[in-house]
Amino acid sequence: MIKKIFKYIPLLILVLTASCADSNKNKATFFGGKIINPKTKYVVLFAMDKVIDTILLDNKNKFLGKFNSLNEGLYYFEHGNENQYIYLEPNDSLMLRLNTWDFDESLVYAGKGAERNNILVDIFLEDENDGRSYYKLNKLKPNAYKRKIDSILNVRLETYKTYAENHTNETDNYFKLLKIALTYPIYSRIERYPINHKRINRENNFIQVEKSFYDYRNHIDFNNDSLMYYTPYTKYIRNYLYNITYALGHKPLKNQYSSDFTVDLLKSINDKISSENSRNAFLKSTVLDHFYRKSSCSINKETFDAFFKYSTNEKDKNLINNILNDGEALHRGDEIKDFIFFDFTEQPINVQDFVINKNSLLVFWNEDYFSKEFLSSRIPYLKNKFPDLNIAVIEIDGNSLNRIPNVDIKNQYYINTKNLKNNFLTSGMPRTILVNKNGIVENGYASIASQNIYYQLKQLTKNN
Repeated sequence: MIKKIFKYIPLLILVLTASCADSNKNKATFFGGKIINPKTKYVVLFAMDKVIDTILLDNKNKFLGKFNSLNEGLYYFEHGNENQYIYLEPNDSLMLRLNTWDFDESLVYAGKGAERNNILVDIFLEDENDGRSYYKLNKLKPNAYKRKIDSILNVRLETYKTYAENHTNETDNYFKLLKIALTYPIYSRIERYPINHKRINRENNFIQVEKSFYDYRNHIDFNNDSLMYYTPYTKYIRNYLYNITYALGHKPLKNQYSSDFTVDLLKSINDKISSENSRNAFLKSTVLDHFYRKSSCSINKETFDAFFKYSTNEKDKNLINNILNDGEALHRGDEIKDFIFFDFTEQPINVQDFVINKNSLLVFWNEDYFSKEFLSSRIPYLKNKFPDLNIAVIEIDGNSLNRIPNVDIKNQYYINTKNLKNNFLTSGMPRTILVNKNGIVENGYASIASQNIYYQLKQLTKNN
């Protein structure tokens, strides 16, 4: 206990400093803390998808933001490629301490607002750590599974009751969020039960469950825009939508979703989500996820027609239109030519020279959709699996300074899309192109995140 107290003395000093800084001024909200082993020189605070502030670290890796008119609600902060949620109220002085080497496990809060945020972290960690034991429950028959899950739910609701009784000063909105944090991850697992039960028991069809199995659905709010970026909420809604779509009679799917399933899923989203913002967000994420999962430039017209029918977001429609046009601009059977990219010595390289007599993997990326951390693990893995493959990882509208760790510098490049003829990257979205040694496109819209990429690369490299 003494060691723990001394560990947090610097954090407590920072809390006291923030609390006293403007004692005569009013209602400011403070958010700050200390980052050990920082990945960047700043912390970014978000409300939904909007940046509230970018707060710089000082020379001791501490940061402190002051907000004079912050509304009560759920926010999240981002540092490096990691993020975590926080619940802030006016007058809070919330200070954190974390070590990026163990981001979530080391995260602890002090100051005004700390208790409500520490319990949210504890719930998150419990869900992360108990995943394996939950998964084993899927072996059980429906009644036995439901008894086990109900007992877990009862424990969680007791946690909620105890916290509420001991923290009567918390707001109704926070209590709603706390209950969601505690229960929705369990509800999400119930929605996944038919899929997981089939998989873990190696069965051919989904197990049948009674209607009462999903009684909790009567208490779900499917249209809370303020929680659209809160993972426990969105994960539950997504699992629910997939489950009710499978229940329409679709058979279990393996590597990719059929066009019929995707069309029915988009209809389920349209029918069940009445909030326009949330509905559009789910429509967009679904059509993109299924397209990239397929890892192919072949277009299922019915899928995209359904998206355009249901979505009311013109920006999203333009993005999808650009992806479709990009696919038409360069697809299977085309000769790859007429563009230049640059290596990190800023020397231009003609794509035809790059792919000549080599089976090639061209990975176009940007940080809005692919993190460096993902690429730094994925590209070396693919290089190891396919050592003779000619690989170019090309940043869209990038530069020679934005290097990816753990990826050979000789495989890293960048491109200026403004100078492209017949532009095949107008959407700015990631695009992976497989080119055979004759310079002919074998797959114009592959995806290195898809399971299908392994078979596609085997086919590409089998005739060296």
